[in-house]
Amino acid sequence: MLLQAAIDWNLRVHVLDPDAEAPCRHLCTDFSNGSLTDYDTVYQFGQSVDVITIEIERVNVDALEALEREGKKVFPQPSVIRIIQDKRLQKQFYRDHNLPTADFILTETRADVAMVEIQQPDFFPAFHKLGRDGYDGRGVQRIATVADVGKAFDAPGILEKAVDFEKELAVIVSRNEQGDVQTFPTVEMVFHPELNLVEYLFAPAEVSSEIDQKAQDIARRTADAFGIVGLLAVELFLDKAGKVLINEVAPRPHNSGHHTIRANVTSQFEQHWRAILNYPPGDTSAYQPAAMLNLLGEDGFTGPAVYEGLETLLAMPGVFPFFYGKAITKPFRKMGHVTVMDDSLDALRAKVAKARAGIRVVAENTGK
Repeated sequence: MLLQAAIDWNLRVHVLDPDAEAPCRHLCTDFSNGSLTDYDTVYQFGQSVDVITIEIERVNVDALEALEREGKKVFPQPSVIRIIQDKRLQKQFYRDHNLPTADFILTETRADVAMVEIQQPDFFPAFHKLGRDGYDGRGVQRIATVADVGKAFDAPGILEKAVDFEKELAVIVSRNEQGDVQTFPTVEMVFHPELNLVEYLFAPAEVSSEIDQKAQDIARRTADAFGIVGLLAVELFLDKAGKVLINEVAPRPHNSGHHTIRANVTSQFEQHWRAILNYPPGDTSAYQPAAMLNLLGEDGFTGPAVYEGLETLLAMPGVFPFFYGKAITKPFRKMGHVTVMDDSLDALRAKVAKARAGIRVVAENTGK
């Protein structure tokens, strides 16, 4: 989707990806197959381009820092990526900069979690998160009682007190080299109950103007605290007392902004290019209330992807499917998304329910 936005501006984009058959290889100017975590691979790739950016945080930051020292523009900056790569550093960053977040305790081993349960039983229920390499819901365990301590990770992590939340919100904010900051409207996310990833979202979020302003202000303050150049997706909890707390952030285009391709004057993908190329931010106004559904591979199906029910979606006004070019579907793999738009949130919710029921991602010549 970043490449599709780049094509409009005749940008020459070189891509490094660990998957030799990555969908992006057919859209970019030049494609390199290689590891994002290998120092030499990342460093050599960076020699051939003017501006370097990422679409996943798991990348060799040492190589990016070396390129930055040699004068390459690297956005988001390696210093920002390094903090966000490690949830322990990330949470401490919020505390150090007086940004609101849930209470937490740093842990080194599973035994540390057990000790917290003994010494601070009121801290539970809580979530134990791996410090590094958790992604799309992986690396997170809910620890409700002492019986759950065995599920904790025996590795450096963070024990975060569970938030009794009313809603999960997100704000995407952009910031260019000049410090110009622009936010997208606040969205409301609904997570899959088992997979811990976004199942669908609504934009704008159904919250009061006061809560919306809190969310917007926190996103701006967070981007300024990092000094980030590029996009920052700020995921938030609205607790039942009306407090807005930062959950996590992502320094890149994010699932919570995919709907902006159709629903907003400027998409998050164009906005990312504007930010890292030091152009003025684009207008983020929404055309209509919108929703986004993640298209996940159906459970029990692995193989060449087939999108059942596409005709149903294409017959519905204001419904726009986007497929990610992944040839093989797997259970719960992200295969695409659907943006749904309508004049009112009530009509939108009805249309979302119909769209959800109308399409499935299954595998060719297989069945349950």
